[in-house]
Amino acid sequence: MWMNINQTYATPGSKNAWAHLPSPSAGWRKIKPSSDDGVTNTFMLLALAKASAKQAHVTVDSSNEITAVYF
Repeated sequence: MWMNINQTYATPGSKNAWAHLPSPSAGWRKIKPSSDDGVTNTFMLLALAKASAKQAHVTVDSSNEITAVYF
């Protein structure tokens, strides 16, 4: 679903990055920790969308984790 990203958050720990999404997926959603590069790349797209005030297409799986982002 296309949406604006409210906030992003990451820690220096491995595979720990989050985004706060608006409705209908409202709330903090973790980026699915499938690989180090996958989490980093997905987080970078979310942060870029937030910084440039552009909408991103975010896919959230049944466990409410972010699995894909593009814009």
